[in-house]
Amino acid sequence: MTKKIILLVEDNRDDEELTLMAFEQSEIMNEVAVVRDGAEALDYLFKTGKYTNRALSEMPAVILLDLKLPKISGLEVLKRIRADTQTQFVPVVILTTSKEQEDIINSYKLGCNSYIRKPVNFTEFIEAARKLGLYWLCLNEVPG
Repeated sequence: MTKKIILLVEDNRDDEELTLMAFEQSEIMNEVAVVRDGAEALDYLFKTGKYTNRALSEMPAVILLDLKLPKISGLEVLKRIRADTQTQFVPVVILTTSKEQEDIINSYKLGCNSYIRKPVNFTEFIEAARKLGLYWLCLNEVPG
């Protein structure tokens, strides 16, 4: 059985820490790979840059993608993920603070699987993380 890695693409260290704490509180014990900008996310996914030696078996089970990223935007990362046969079926959950209708529409147009606004309240964030983990890591099935 392959391990189910979560790829967290998040440039805000406070949001990163909050997400990791929420997973821990929700007893989601999967490995979480954290990258802090769009360029690093693409390097991780396509085994370039410092990730050239990453094993193909380490393809994430789900990508949690922020939209407002340095270097390359989250929407551009999503576009590149969906354009490549190696990554086109990896579930991508937009996890952002943006409430902009245009961001929601563009995310779905580019092929995101879900769009979640980060709850401000920590208790709500923990519950969202628990549900996210349960669905995307346990219930959801993707093509092999």
